[in-house]
Formats: sequence, C-alpha cells, structure tokens
Amino acid sequence: MTLEEQKQRILNGEMYDDTTEELVNARERTVFLTNEYNKTFGQPKEVREAALRKILGEMGENVFFEPTFRCEFGFHIKIGNDFYANFDCVMLDGGGIEIGNNVLFGPRVGIYTTNHANDAEERAKGACYAKPVKIGDRVWVGAGVHITQGVTIGENTIIGAGSVVTKDIPANVIAAGVPCRVIREITEKDKTDYLEKQG
Repeated sequence: MTLEEQKQRILNGEMYDDTTEELVNARERTVFLTNEYNKTFGQPKEVREAALRKILGEMGENVFFEPTFRCEFGFHIKIGNDFYANFDCVMLDGGGIEIGNNVLFGPRVGIYTTNHANDAEERAKGACYAKPVKIGDRVWVGAGVHITQGVTIGENTIIGAGSVVTKDIPANVIAAGVPCRVIREITEKDKTDYLEKQG
C-alpha cells in the first residue's frame, strides 16, 4: 500500500497499521523538518514561514510556533491566518487538524487525533484509528491543554489551562476541567475599554 493510500485510509477513520515502512518514514521526515523549523527561531518571518510550509498541509499568513513544535506527519494540518502557539506544541495529525483564524495556544498544548486499538493483540500489531480535530476562529487554548480525537471547538471559545478536551465544546463559552466542560457563556459583560483606548 502506498503512502497516499494509507493517508486516505487514516482520514476515512479505518483501522491502519501504524508501523508500516511508509508511515515510519513519513514521521521520520517530519522530525527532520520540524528540527529545521525550530532552528529558524529568530530568523526573518519569511524564512520561518517557508520552513513551516514544508511541514503543514495548508497555512495562512502569520503562523508562528515558539520552539519547540512537533507533529506526527504535518500534511494533515490546516491552519488559518494569525495563529500563535507558545512553547512545546505537539500535534499528532493523522486524522486531520483544522484550525481557524486568530487562534492562540498557550504553552504545551497537545492535539492527538490518533488512538491505538482497544484490543491488546491488535494494538501489539500496530493497529490504530484516527478522527479529526477542528478548532474555530478566535479560540484561545490555555496552557497544558490536551485535545483528543474527534473534538470540535466552536469559535470565540476559551479552553482553560490544564483541561482535557474529550467532547465537542460549543462556540462563545469558557470551558475547563478534566474532562473539559462548559463553565459559562462569554457575554458583552466580558468586554473592557481596551479597544476604545487602542483607538
């Protein structure tokens, strides 16, 4: 089976062998590419973004990861404009990761689209399955958050530090906890005079 065939199988949510030569080689390539990107810290924006475009499937403008950034494959990651990730971001993107515009990640955020098989014998033979993660526009994900497979986070939402997100979180809320749950809606009362003072 070719890498392209395996990529499609993964995206379809089918069980796949995580130990095939093609996938092992793809992950190894991505380690070298993320090493290259992480070494560009402090260099001009154009240099950094060119290195990042070698890794990601799709990306907009002003996409920035503090060191160190790690991902599994990279080719299943899509990021919009004006994205910022603080230190030590990890994205295991087998099932696909889509991130909107104006999204902020705190340090040590992890997104994990892939699970190993539940059956021990299948797991020992490399069996895995993946589900996509989607994050809407203007989301802020706090420090140390873990987002598991199959989760969608709605636009404008805040995920509190240390949360483990195992289910969908709607738009326009503050959510936190283990497992993560909605605490309250974000309302007009949350606005300050910041924008007025900025002119």
